[in-house]
Amino acid sequence: MRPQRTEVILLVIFSVVAMSIVACKNQKSSALNKTEYKRQIDEWHKKRIARLTAEDSWLSLAGLFWLKPGENSFGFGQGNDIKFSDKEKPMTIGWFYLNDSTVKVRVKEGVQVLVDGKPIRETVLKSDADGKPTKMTMGSLLWYVIERDGRYGIRLKDKNNPAIKNFKGIKRFPVDLKWRIKAKFEPYQPPKNIPIPTVLGTTTSSKCPGALVFELNGKTFRLDVLADSPEDPLFVIFADETNGEETYVTGRFLVVDPPDEKGETFIDFNKAYNPPCAFTEYATCPLPPPQNRLPVAVKAGEMAYEGGTHH
Repeated sequence: MRPQRTEVILLVIFSVVAMSIVACKNQKSSALNKTEYKRQIDEWHKKRIARLTAEDSWLSLAGLFWLKPGENSFGFGQGNDIKFSDKEKPMTIGWFYLNDSTVKVRVKEGVQVLVDGKPIRETVLKSDADGKPTKMTMGSLLWYVIERDGRYGIRLKDKNNPAIKNFKGIKRFPVDLKWRIKAKFEPYQPPKNIPIPTVLGTTTSSKCPGALVFELNGKTFRLDVLADSPEDPLFVIFADETNGEETYVTGRFLVVDPPDEKGETFIDFNKAYNPPCAFTEYATCPLPPPQNRLPVAVKAGEMAYEGGTHH
């Protein structure tokens, strides 16, 4: 997996595989009980909200700071290249050193920063390129290195971030079985890489094993999926005609069960959800590729978050 693909796959798959337990898997849509189906979707969304408001969630993001080559001092207030906060008494926590693709940290004498619960003074930091960055903590703060298209930055989280406390909930369209649609998986032979734009203005290359083909209102549509293989949960970034009005301006995400032995699965738009960028300006979200822009209004799933950002 290339480091440049981190936010496209790891950001999403690592955070949504746990929430992609698809109720009613491999059942025929006509056989589903509407009341039970709604209960299952509501339960799924309840767990989604629990994850979104957790201490180490997207709502805990409190900053994103891109490193310059060489030395980068960090801490609170004036006198630091990276300011975690302006509200604290000026203080330097330490220094990050960026040399090509290597990031080191040195903590100021007398300041306690923990890694895995143990104080550190100086160490080389792993980025999130492989999904396991070196996480540093100090009080309510947690931070680590992210890599995006050859750029290195510090992602800061705060378990006391006001965005968690002020979370208003997410409005949804009414749950409707008509938006649980049977789809046929058409593999690409061989699998191909497709360009995925991001909110940073960059484009990443992500593995696309095939497309989901489905019918809606008598017309046939297709959505390219992102996954290492068709046996994995299929990640879809899509846009539709509700974007910017009823739903988040850039589009939404969706996780679809792998196809069965007949190559069939269900796209459940009732589980369409907002990307992290809908909640914070500090996420680096992938955007829908042009071929995944549906010329229809998908009135299902999550609506725009009223307390969020507008990329």
